[in-house]
Amino acid sequence: MAAKTLFITGASTGIGAATARAAAAAGWNVALFARSEDKLTALADDIGDAALALPGDVTDLASLTDAVSRTTERFGGIDAVYANAGRGLTDRSPEDIKGMVDLNVMGVLYTTHATLPELKKTKGTLVLTGSAAGRKHLSGSIYGATKWFVHGYAGNMAEDMREWGGRCTVIAPGMVDTPFFDEGKPDKLKPEDVAEAVVYAITAPAHAAVREVYLMPQS
Repeated sequence: MAAKTLFITGASTGIGAATARAAAAAGWNVALFARSEDKLTALADDIGDAALALPGDVTDLASLTDAVSRTTERFGGIDAVYANAGRGLTDRSPEDIKGMVDLNVMGVLYTTHATLPELKKTKGTLVLTGSAAGRKHLSGSIYGATKWFVHGYAGNMAEDMREWGGRCTVIAPGMVDTPFFDEGKPDKLKPEDVAEAVVYAITAPAHAAVREVYLMPQS
């Protein structure tokens, strides 16, 4: 039986890279999409023949569409998609806010648009990175508001995709020790914890739809 394929955005570091390693270890091919070509290529080389490096910008639909074509040409299809790319704010300037909204919202929409035709062929699974910040109100948080969008969109897509046998899952982690933060968070969740949740969602039996996985650090 041919290996299944997972397409991952934001794949070069952190949660995306950990998910690529976990999925490959579980026997999946992984298509790795991110802007950082050097890190992406190094990760793909480390994983081996099951990985395909696809440098590109998730806010560029043409770039995503080309990456999807290259993935299907290499692996024959796409069985799951992990829309993981996202960021927080740095200086809260109008340009910074727009850049974050474009990535966290339009990046998810473009990823879905580019990959959904392939997921329909395989009755596949779409996974989105939400956040604990998308499940509660945080004073003045624009980042949190983008994750509220992701959670709402995931629920809407789950209803849409079930009509043709597909599934949609939102992964909602609390604080994770990744480069998202300027300083390390050694007592919080690890990228590997979130990666395990993604693999759980995409490998669940066909009769079970994992709609949400909510992860919080114990401390």
